[in-house]
Amino acid sequence: MSRDHVQSAERTGPAAAAPGRAHPGTRPGSGSAEAPFLELLARGASAEAYERPVLLARAEGLPTEHIAELERAKLLALRVRSELEGRRRREAELSALFETAHDLAGLRDLDAVLRAIVQRARSLLGTDVAYLSLNDPARGDTYMRVTEGSVAARFQQLRLGMGEGLGGLVAQTARPYVTEDYFRDDRFRHTHSIDTGVRDEGLVAILGVPLMLGHHVIGVLFAADRRARVFEREQIALLGSFAALAAAALDTANLLAETRSALAGLERANEIIRDRSAVIERASDVHDRLAELVLRGGGVHDVAAAVSQVLDGTVEFTEATAAPAPALQSSRAEGHAVRHRDDWIAAVTAGDELLGALVLRGHPGLDPVDQRTLERAAMVTSLLLLARRSAAEAEQRVRGELLDDLLDARDRDPRLLRERAARLHADLDATHVVLAARLEGGTADADQEADARRRLWAAASHLAATRQGLAAARDGGTVLLLPLTTGDTATDLARRTARHLGTAVHEPVTVGASAPVERLTAGPDTVASAYAEARRCLDALRLLGRSGDGSAAEDFGFLGLLLAGERDIAGFVDRTIGQVVAYDARRGTELVRTLDAYFACGMSPARTKDDLHVHVNTVAQRLDRVGRLLGDDWQSPARALEIQLALRLHRLSAGARPPAQP
Repeated sequence: MSRDHVQSAERTGPAAAAPGRAHPGTRPGSGSAEAPFLELLARGASAEAYERPVLLARAEGLPTEHIAELERAKLLALRVRSELEGRRRREAELSALFETAHDLAGLRDLDAVLRAIVQRARSLLGTDVAYLSLNDPARGDTYMRVTEGSVAARFQQLRLGMGEGLGGLVAQTARPYVTEDYFRDDRFRHTHSIDTGVRDEGLVAILGVPLMLGHHVIGVLFAADRRARVFEREQIALLGSFAALAAAALDTANLLAETRSALAGLERANEIIRDRSAVIERASDVHDRLAELVLRGGGVHDVAAAVSQVLDGTVEFTEATAAPAPALQSSRAEGHAVRHRDDWIAAVTAGDELLGALVLRGHPGLDPVDQRTLERAAMVTSLLLLARRSAAEAEQRVRGELLDDLLDARDRDPRLLRERAARLHADLDATHVVLAARLEGGTADADQEADARRRLWAAASHLAATRQGLAAARDGGTVLLLPLTTGDTATDLARRTARHLGTAVHEPVTVGASAPVERLTAGPDTVASAYAEARRCLDALRLLGRSGDGSAAEDFGFLGLLLAGERDIAGFVDRTIGQVVAYDARRGTELVRTLDAYFACGMSPARTKDDLHVHVNTVAQRLDRVGRLLGDDWQSPARALEIQLALRLHRLSAGARPPAQP
């Protein structure tokens, strides 16, 4: 062993200096090989430190078998260390995304949010440089908005023509692109100005992902290294998440700018009518109220209430379908409030999208300035609706990612899952029901079907957010995780959910529910198993012709086995007689055998005691215990049929012989 290794071991203390040395009285190969590596894992040591126990063992001349055991333990420890580092990295990525979403929710300085996004992307991907470019529609080119880690002034001031460079390829295809060696890649058009800037910066490997607003690319987020590098799929997805947040930040900033513009318009209207005291007071009042509402995050109904007080009338926000169609379309086309009988209608729009209407009721004689106030209130309402939509979509994505992790990520830390759920006001330790929902109004048009699925997911996400649950799109439908309140049943919850979603999307929605799940993080397959049960219930409903209805697995009993695509025999047996089987296992009793004999003897206690060779009182006591475990109705015809089927399936799965017939 070299002097450097000895000195390094001495500096780390006795426990680290001889991690390969067996404890006194411990034979090599008796399990002592793992101890030094467990200490290194506990201390979070570097990968190089895992070589020291092997080097020390060789220096001390320990047996070859012990050294080989140390080598195996080292490899295992390094794999564990790699897995722990991967989990820490993913936790850091999710934390950074959550912090960025939090920054976006309280957006005040757009540049600060964009800089934070670029800095976090560079830090988490471990690249030399990260930068963000935005399209300039006025000049028809793209310019650098934010750079992090850049040292070349020419690179920082680049303006690129549309379609040029790797960024142009990303903008044209609206897809991420990565190059391991920029100057040897001929998939995109090289230009002298771009190549010069990239060469000045010394960049080699570049990854670019699009910033999307709807279906339009508004810019590109880049991560780049000054050496050849292969970007992994997870890193590309992470940068895409940051790009989505950057696009949301830009969208929110535009909405805030429009809000400020609307408020400025209200201020100008206030100045114009300053000579009219009554009108001035009303305009000033509405301006102050709307400004306060916007700043403190008020809702559309708050805006309607504020304008009602100022205009001395009743102002309501209504959905587009509830407003008079001719007047609404006229207001939308003209951009002004229009009179409809004794009411005034102001369309609430965002671009080409009609979001609803503000209706001033019973006020036919409206002053022109008050009319303008109603129109401005409609504009502020549209901006508030769009802002809320952006925030809701961000929260829906976070809720969907958490539910996906509960369904798919079997090795997730339950504590971290509960912490993430708590931030969404969800309690994973409460009793929940997993529901599978699917649209029934199929269409041949793929675009219409995709739009219907998006509407179903949006409605389910809204329901989950209001019920402190989770929702995600999956398997052509939607899966929900909703808490079960005291006194409620899984069946009631499934039917209410089917009605609610069907009303929201204006199409029949079928919902299958699992049995109640008490602790979602109790096992790695808990949520996935409940979802499979809900899917089987959904399939059974559709086979029975009950499309558009809701039901739970417990409603079908053994019929669920016959109707479902996959036969969940073990689940049926457990739901039907699982408590009796578990009682026998814990107490060493013979309740299952007694039930078998009881049904075989025609449900006659007298014949049952002869078959079991016990006293009739013993039979009565056992059957009384069965009743307490299964419920008072266990001998009803329907329950008795299911129990007999479950007993037979249990007997077949255990390989036991059937009871003798009397």
